[in-house]
Amino acid sequence: MPSTQDLLKQAADLTSSNPKRAEELYKQILNSTASASNGSAVNADKEQSLRDQESALIKLAELYRDQKDASGLAQVITLSRSFMSSTAKAKTAKLIRTLLNYFNSIPNSRQTQIDVLTDNIEWSKREKRIFLKHSLEIRLVSLQLEALQYKLALTRIDALLTELKRLDDKMILTEVHLLESRVYRGIGNLSKSKAALTSARTAANSIYCPPHLQAALDLQSGILHAEDKDYTTAYSYFYETFENMSSQDDPAALNALKYMLLCKVMLNMPEDVTSLLSIKLAVKYAQLREIESMRAIALAHQNRNLSDFEKALRDYKHELSSDPTIRSHLAALYDTLLQQNLLRIVEPYSVVEIDYVAKQVGQGRQDVEAKLSQMILDKVFHGVLDQGRGCLIVFDELEADNTYGAAIGTLEQVSKVVDSLYAKTVKIA
Repeated sequence: MPSTQDLLKQAADLTSSNPKRAEELYKQILNSTASASNGSAVNADKEQSLRDQESALIKLAELYRDQKDASGLAQVITLSRSFMSSTAKAKTAKLIRTLLNYFNSIPNSRQTQIDVLTDNIEWSKREKRIFLKHSLEIRLVSLQLEALQYKLALTRIDALLTELKRLDDKMILTEVHLLESRVYRGIGNLSKSKAALTSARTAANSIYCPPHLQAALDLQSGILHAEDKDYTTAYSYFYETFENMSSQDDPAALNALKYMLLCKVMLNMPEDVTSLLSIKLAVKYAQLREIESMRAIALAHQNRNLSDFEKALRDYKHELSSDPTIRSHLAALYDTLLQQNLLRIVEPYSVVEIDYVAKQVGQGRQDVEAKLSQMILDKVFHGVLDQGRGCLIVFDELEADNTYGAAIGTLEQVSKVVDSLYAKTVKIA
């Protein structure tokens, strides 16, 4: 009978040509090594058996990953429990993290991941593997956040925080508070999001904070400042994040760069986008579609061209609408750009037809009428909508007339003089 090392080599050779046979061989190795590790083998044989079992688990998981088989990968993680029961806890955490990372390459596997994590959290709880349980719960909350399951995420976060404060584990506490901040931001509760971020920074200040975690904290700070329309401060946080992530070749650096470009556009400095993309760290991202989309938005904003803006939104729909941060700020930018276009069109006229204005901006008459009405109420310009004639009457901005104010001021001074004279008269008498 061939040894497990021979079977591993044979399965590796068959991975590309006959994956079904390779899968059978890996499962055969797992069954045989599991029996050997539970038997009365000597220590050396047992250690070799565990090494073979670990190799077979990882290779089988890689096979399912390449085949985009999420359910198969989930089975491998379940199979790994017998191995995890026989090995060190630190090694167990590393192995399960490796296996779970393989889901990232499998599309539409989020629900399978959630099910696998929930199952393994219960197992780690029964086995009293507390740190593994916390690690898995953090991953589960991240997935629930992606799936917009905010209520479930907050319930688990509350339970986690109670346990972590008792254990005083600052590192994991920082990660959980950061997730809490992201969840509250997702449901629109910015005050609680800021409070959670402050708690995360407080916990991080008392430990050595790894660069990737520091970058995540800075990114969340930038997002919250952008929500408050403080784009200058947001830009500085995004720049710190971009520098940090770029030095580690982290793919998330692309998001930080997109947010930097967004801040420039929102600050009415779209001309800075080109110069920003010429810096050394940003050059390698300059030709990516995500960056091209922001460049198109900046150019449309610079030209105050609403049709170009709409074209960019259509051409780069996936890149611009998949990110909620980009999407929400571009909606506000679109509204600003529409307002600027309407101002540009009505500025030369004292009376202008609403139909003409709507045609010039390429919008429906009803939408244009509503926007003009809002602009008049907000005192963006002075005018009135004559709906009977279907036109907008624009007034010149009235200069403040201080005549009456000056007259009232003079009368007040005269009144003071008279009062003073009367008081002196009374005193003499």
